[in-house]
Amino acid sequence: MSDPEPPPPDATCDGGDLDCGSGLLLIIRKAMSPLSPGSVLLVKSREISVKEDLPAWCRMVGHSMLAECPASGGYTHYFLRKKVEDEELDKDLQSARDHAWQVRVRWTEGMQAKVTVRNHGFVVGQPASFDTEDAAPSAIEYLLSALGGAVATGFQWRLSRRQIEVFALEVVAKAKSQNSLVFLGVDDEGCAALAPIQLSLYVDADCEEALLDEILEETLRRCPVTQSLMSTVAIDTRLRIV
Repeated sequence: MSDPEPPPPDATCDGGDLDCGSGLLLIIRKAMSPLSPGSVLLVKSREISVKEDLPAWCRMVGHSMLAECPASGGYTHYFLRKKVEDEELDKDLQSARDHAWQVRVRWTEGMQAKVTVRNHGFVVGQPASFDTEDAAPSAIEYLLSALGGAVATGFQWRLSRRQIEVFALEVVAKAKSQNSLVFLGVDDEGCAALAPIQLSLYVDADCEEALLDEILEETLRRCPVTQSLMSTVAIDTRLRIV
C-alpha cells in the first residue's frame, strides 16, 4: 500500500517504538478526536509490526489508510483519513482509565511464592533477603526492578517519540530499609519501610543533556510506578551521560 503523493495531514502523532497493542491506538484515537470527519492524520512509527496491524485496525473501525511512506530515522509515515463518525473514542479512553492490573500470588514452599500475571509466571522470595544464595529474588528486589524497568522503558519510549536515537540505556535502583531490624523482629523502634531510593540512569543518546533532563522529568511525572512510590518514599534520580 503506497501513495506517491500523500495528502497534507491535518494533524500528526508520533508513536515512536510503540506497537498497536501497547498504547499506540490510544494515541491515534486521541489525536483523531478533535479532527472533523474526512480529516487526515499522519501517524509516525518506528515499530515494524504497525505495518500490518494498523491497516487491519483501520479496516475494523472504518478509517481509511491512504498512504504508507518510509521516512528518515527508521520511521514509516502512515496517512489515515478519519471516518464519518468515531463513536468508540470516548469508550476506549474510559476503558483505559478504568483498567485495573491484577496479579495472583500462591505460596508454594518455605519462603517462596508463585506469581501469575496474565500469561506470565515467576517466583518471589521472602519480603527482604540478606542472603545472596537465595533461590528467588526478594519482594523488595522485584519492587526495585519494577521501578527501574518502568523508568527505563518509559524514558526510551518518550525519547523515541522525539525522534532521539538511544544507543545504550541502563538504570540502577538501590535502596536500604530505614531499620531492617524491625522486619527481622529484633527491634520495635523505627520503621522497616525503604529509605530514599537511589535511581541512577546511564544513557548514551543523540541529544543534549538539558533535553534529556526535561524528558526524564516528564517520564517520572507520568509513570504510575514512580508516582505511586513517591507518595511514600523519596526517589533520588540522577542522570549520567555515558
